[in-house]
Amino acid sequence: MGRARRATRIAQAAAYGGGFGVAGIGALGALGYGVITVEARLARRIVGQPFDGAPDDDGLYGAGLGAPLELLVLGDSTAAGLGADSAMQTAGAFLAGGLSAFAGRQVRLTNVAVVGAESSGLEVQVVNALDAVPHPDAAVILIGANDVTHRIDKAVAVRHLARAVRRLRDAGAEVVVGTCPDLGAVTPVAQPLRLLARRWSRDLAAAQTVAVVEAGGRSVSLGDLLGPEFARSPEEMFAKDRFHPSSAGYARAASAMLPSVCVALGLWEEQSSTTPDWRRGDTVGPVSRTASAAVAAPGTEVSATEVAGAERGPRGRWAIGLRRVRRPVPERTARAGAGGAATGLVGTTAVAAEQVPGS
Repeated sequence: MGRARRATRIAQAAAYGGGFGVAGIGALGALGYGVITVEARLARRIVGQPFDGAPDDDGLYGAGLGAPLELLVLGDSTAAGLGADSAMQTAGAFLAGGLSAFAGRQVRLTNVAVVGAESSGLEVQVVNALDAVPHPDAAVILIGANDVTHRIDKAVAVRHLARAVRRLRDAGAEVVVGTCPDLGAVTPVAQPLRLLARRWSRDLAAAQTVAVVEAGGRSVSLGDLLGPEFARSPEEMFAKDRFHPSSAGYARAASAMLPSVCVALGLWEEQSSTTPDWRRGDTVGPVSRTASAAVAAPGTEVSATEVAGAERGPRGRWAIGLRRVRRPVPERTARAGAGGAATGLVGTTAVAAEQVPGS
């Protein structure tokens, strides 16, 4: 079964009840399960959690006239900023600073994320967030890694995420979800667990995307966004536990999500928000296929769209995948683009997304 079909089945199970099975363990024999269990125990021992807690990044960011934009951040330790050097260097802080720069207004950040949270914890977080800010302008959710490491039923995890998105949308918030990162890119995780973790996390990310789009939100594929950077300079991109992002890693993740949040709030008017640019790899298709393609292309935004005036086709909801962030262009290709042949492959959107917000 392909990833697109698995994503559809997981999302359907999430919508109509029932489960799809834990994160793939059932497909393993008893011997394989034993190996995975040992590998997971060793990985936890290597990674550890040498932090007292995440920094408190709540507060006002930027400057400008008018009432501040209200930004909520929900999710797990990544959303909370565990591993950041200071409160000003979390993903939420970078997003708030970037939003303020685009809006010309202050942004009030309210972060209710919980270290160690699974998707099931989003219900309480949404209640807490809306108690504090009844009418938020935008909400960003980063969730999924703990669902994979704790082998939570993917359909159950996706169901909780979809409910959270709908509740936030009902409150008037634009919702952007950073989908489950590719845990196969974390080097302390040994083989064969790393290969399985990659499949589990990518399958969950694709199913999350389907559910988020159906619930009225936008998703951004984080995938192995930090993988190549981790391989080149792990001391810079990852925190001392070799698992959570460092301040530089959070800046990178926030830069991937900032364009989507800006477009959702109407702060970044661009044709590509509704029209795909085929030269840079944008796609339009059934949401399951678009979600599957986005998993393999970190930095891709997926949102609902219409085809010939219709929201749905024979294979479900139509969705557009926008390649807002791509790998750095090799020097030789960049020189060729200077002559005009490859300029369209870079694009102003991708260039802006590579910048660190609030810097």
